[in-house]
Amino acid sequence: MAPPPPFDLEVLRTFVAIIDTGSFTRAAGRVGLTQSSVSLQIRRLERGLGKALFSREGRTVHLTVEGELLADYARRMLRLGDEARERLRAEEVAGTVRLGTPEDFATVHLPDVLARFARAHPKVALEVNCDFTVHLLDGFAKGAYDLILFKREPQGRAEGLHVWEEILEWVASPRLAEPAGGPLPLVLAPQPDVYRRRAIAALDAAGLGWRIAFTSPSLAGLQAAVEAGLGITVLPREMVPPSFRRIGAAFGLPELPPTEIVLRHAAPTPSPAAARLGEHIVQSLEAARQAIAGPGTG
Repeated sequence: MAPPPPFDLEVLRTFVAIIDTGSFTRAAGRVGLTQSSVSLQIRRLERGLGKALFSREGRTVHLTVEGELLADYARRMLRLGDEARERLRAEEVAGTVRLGTPEDFATVHLPDVLARFARAHPKVALEVNCDFTVHLLDGFAKGAYDLILFKREPQGRAEGLHVWEEILEWVASPRLAEPAGGPLPLVLAPQPDVYRRRAIAALDAAGLGWRIAFTSPSLAGLQAAVEAGLGITVLPREMVPPSFRRIGAAFGLPELPPTEIVLRHAAPTPSPAAARLGEHIVQSLEAARQAIAGPGTG
């Protein structure tokens, strides 16, 4: 009978660190080992699997086909391990946490994050409300939330913790014809949406004409209108559906500076449940950012 695969979580953590940093040396610094120890861990892992996980070209490392297959499983096993450790070691927390978040960010990034938190902390009741940033901030000021995620212009050390950067793209459906000199048809959320303000300001600064062709407060409604060819819209790069095309260069549209997603707690000393949720969101989004960015960004 063949021995089981050598899936030691600390070895898998080293394996993922190499993927994220693109280097055995940088990975060693991240996981607190020497480079020789990192190399030994990977050799043992490869020997146990009977497969090469990395190909090496000078100082550059690339995943093999087998390495790419293991990478997805490794990240999932590490997430489950972290979740189990959090559940077993942490003091049990209880109570209700009221979270406010933009709808599009919640739809794309938060379902798995919140599901894992709920499994790890079954005595915490989550109340999640999706709204525009200006409404979230207003509710936050009135005490309606324990913590919020909201969009803003990048502000460095301003109040709140930066947790995500959104690279914005002009997008449209292939059904939309290229403009023939008339005003650009825009598909946007109503005021005071951040993307709407960003799109209109950029077009005005570039001296380009525009008109509002379709307005909806719903991400699904906006995407349906764009899919039908009613106009163009602005979306974060990771939220662009496969059926859309990026049209900034083709249409001669101005580049859009990024926005950022910020986390704020309502109290200087939040409740244990709210503090735990905030930590979980920050850690989960950092792991997601590393996974999206790929090698060489660690």
